[in-house]
Amino acid sequence: MTDIEYLKKYLNPNELENGIKRLENGEPVQYIVGNVSFYGFSFDVNNSVLIPRFETEELVSRTINLIKKYFNKEISILDIGTGSGCIAITLNKLLSAKVDAVDISSDALKVATKNGIKNNSSVNFFVSDVFSNVKDKYDVIISNPPYIKEDEEIMDIVKNNEPHIALYGGKDGLYFYDKILKDAKKYLNKTSIIAFEIGCSEALEIRDLAIKYLDNPEVIIEKDYNDLDRFVFIIQR
Repeated sequence: MTDIEYLKKYLNPNELENGIKRLENGEPVQYIVGNVSFYGFSFDVNNSVLIPRFETEELVSRTINLIKKYFNKEISILDIGTGSGCIAITLNKLLSAKVDAVDISSDALKVATKNGIKNNSSVNFFVSDVFSNVKDKYDVIISNPPYIKEDEEIMDIVKNNEPHIALYGGKDGLYFYDKILKDAKKYLNKTSIIAFEIGCSEALEIRDLAIKYLDNPEVIIEKDYNDLDRFVFIIQR
């Protein structure tokens, strides 16, 4: 489906002309329509949150498979940098799980909270700079954090529209992985999974961070459907 066809499908006829103008000015079609499908659920989006992508659906799918492998109980999950809430809400809907979800952006959390209500989920959303306001321990920590390097070239439609706070992960793109892994032990139960979406050049460095900060972790690097390193899963037992 082309972007124009997408607009025609989801916008009212009286909104279409303005929608096409916004599209021609370089605005993402998902922001124009105001929502996007993720894992079969509908999520509202605006320029306070990243647009959910297919790779993040893969992250959710692969995390669910690992959870089913390692747990046979009701589990607890923490989603760090929740944005639209798509990861947290999807996991809450598909699993028997208690899910907390945090973001440093109050504007993003407004979107996520609305999506939680829209999708009839029981996710607990709250403001936190990674673990700053987190009190509990979890079986799973999942995150698609900002991972673009400061000087990395990205498409104009992304750079000019999506929130930079959710895109850029410091000079080397690793700032948030380091911040999460450095303190993760305090917030994880004995048997645990950490699930990351990553930049395709960052896998080995994130593996090394996991080994540095955690006790004998099993680190699994997996590729996406484009054969790029895209996911790191860290298992502790």
